[in-house]
Amino acid sequence: MSGGTFIGRAARTGFRRLRRFLAGSIAVDPRSLAAFRIALGVLVIADLLARSRNFAFYYTDDGIVTQSLAERGTSNVAFSVFYYTSSTEAIAALFVLQGLIALALVLGYRTRLSTALSFLFVISLDHHNPFVLSYADTLFRLLFFWAVFMPLGDRYSIDALQARMVGGERAARAERRGSRAVVVHIAVALGMAQMVVMYFVNGLHKSTSEAWRSGEASPLVFGIDEMTFLLGNTMRNALPLIEFGGLLWFYILLASPMLFLLRGRARYLFLTLFAGGHASFAVTVRIGAFAYVALAGLLLFLQPAFWRDAGRVVRALGIDPERITRGVDARIGRPIATVLPAFGRLSQGSPRRFFRYTYLFALGAVVIALVLIAAIFLLNAGAVMGGEDEIYDQHALTSEVRAHSAGEHVHTVSRALNVRQPEWSVFAPTPRSTDRYYVFGANTTDGEHLDVFHNRSFTWERPTDELQRQHDTYRQRFFMNDIRRNTLDGDLAASYGDHLCRTYEEEYGIELVTIEMYQVTEQITRDTIDDPEGRERTRNKFYEHEC
Repeated sequence: MSGGTFIGRAARTGFRRLRRFLAGSIAVDPRSLAAFRIALGVLVIADLLARSRNFAFYYTDDGIVTQSLAERGTSNVAFSVFYYTSSTEAIAALFVLQGLIALALVLGYRTRLSTALSFLFVISLDHHNPFVLSYADTLFRLLFFWAVFMPLGDRYSIDALQARMVGGERAARAERRGSRAVVVHIAVALGMAQMVVMYFVNGLHKSTSEAWRSGEASPLVFGIDEMTFLLGNTMRNALPLIEFGGLLWFYILLASPMLFLLRGRARYLFLTLFAGGHASFAVTVRIGAFAYVALAGLLLFLQPAFWRDAGRVVRALGIDPERITRGVDARIGRPIATVLPAFGRLSQGSPRRFFRYTYLFALGAVVIALVLIAAIFLLNAGAVMGGEDEIYDQHALTSEVRAHSAGEHVHTVSRALNVRQPEWSVFAPTPRSTDRYYVFGANTTDGEHLDVFHNRSFTWERPTDELQRQHDTYRQRFFMNDIRRNTLDGDLAASYGDHLCRTYEEEYGIELVTIEMYQVTEQITRDTIDDPEGRERTRNKFYEHEC
């Protein structure tokens, strides 16, 4: 009897310790959640401004991607508010509305609502043109999905200010919530897990390649002129440094689960390796917002130790962070909080309970779906992990999930919201070792032969030493990938051809007869990383268009 009592007590003690350890691992400072919220809102606004440069070209029926093409390029259950109109003016108004909602998110005004609406607009815009998307957009959607369920408005928000300004017991409760040392929340844990899954799965894919294990992969990546820019071109002169950086990145990807296990100062010091890697990507390779989205996701891992140490550093520089916070509240926060409606009465009683129960139901449904997927994964590990290299196969897992009736519902919702997990095979398992540029040979009614992609006389020569300059924006590179792959049975390329025929006649008075679309591929070797003239080139015609 005493032995059983001892075992039971030991089990309870072990369970309590495990629970405390897990809670400590996923605990996050509320200031980190506020920083994450602000980063999400700023990234939405920055993305809207960047996309607006090619607004008519990519997002209206006057451009290349008409609404009918966009709908064909997405799931038949895909959600998008942009599908309800094809008016250029209405689409522009939706851009503005999305920006205003993102601004509300930055300010922390009606935080949960503005987060949910921002998420819906993010997936709507991605579905409005699915041909310009990258892994940055995928990660952004997934982080936003988890953010909908996170308590992002407790600190540095209009919501918190208005709660304090209302007064009474409600304000006191809000103050206590806002002053919590840490937040332990399942949605935050899932957001953190999203980052770890991305890193670790990518590391697993890379681990099957000798090029990544030996350090030879990174120099080849830096030889891709279509992608490298800024310091990337200079870094080619330091190949040993690139090799070391590539190996370091490969190993920290495999060690990414330590982001959960480490705590306090040890965690944020380890986190600096990931942050440093993404910062280096931002100034060396033209991959759009990926580095910034990933940096936003890393904010979720910051615990109080980081903010304490950061406070000590800024105080040592003669800056008082508390004074700055009070000043921002007094000069900016409170005036805005006073002007904006607080909706205090609407948040009481039945409406408040309704929204709370809706939130809990949605979060519960997500958790149940994840448990279902985890169970299917464990029960079908042979199919999911049993590929040639015994590496995780996302497509196999999706097939196994869809084979179950409940799993089919999960799959349908994930397609509608575009929150499916990808392979996370960035530059993996085999790094890209080819460069690429385009030549669109066009014959005119006057007998001229032009390259209408680069607006020059026809030639097979490189348009520029920095091939990334052939694309107006980084999104055009992904768009051209869909063009050369004859997406939508060539209808996307046909729409592009029609656009070029029309544009040349309207803007230059040149009537085109035919357009032959070629990609010129250069094979990158270690000896030709910085010597494009020494590369072997091949040409491939992927589409021919008649005007």
